[in-house]
Amino acid sequence: MSLFNPSRDEVRDFFFQAWEKFKQQQTLTDLEKIAIGVIQMHPEYHPILDAPEQYKQQEYFPELGETNPFLHMSLHLSVLEQISINQPIGIIEVYAKLKLTHQEEHAAQHDVIDCLGETIWHAQQNKTAIDATYYLQLLNKKIGLAPS
Repeated sequence: MSLFNPSRDEVRDFFFQAWEKFKQQQTLTDLEKIAIGVIQMHPEYHPILDAPEQYKQQEYFPELGETNPFLHMSLHLSVLEQISINQPIGIIEVYAKLKLTHQEEHAAQHDVIDCLGETIWHAQQNKTAIDATYYLQLLNKKIGLAPS
């Protein structure tokens, strides 16, 4: 699996395999442990992860209101990685404030995911790289700070 640019199937296999290893009580890698934490926050995805042969090739259509569970869980992992290394600088403080506001991590992560998703969409629309300044502006709006 390519670490920085995995294919759709590699991402899905990662989640299927981590979930199976967890259920079998096998030793997990550090990344798999983080993924299991995300999976446990989403019990609605457990039936999907229990049926890889049915869902590995499943298409999801956001325009029809469908959420791609693999993309969603991947965004959780991205946000958790960003927080763990404080990139972009300041995300740790924003996340801490969001956790206080929501009184739980899952909703706080969803606020960050919303900002990340909008930032990615913005970059795609403008055919540019991800704009960390724009991302931080969106995050600061979530905690009630005016953009700088």
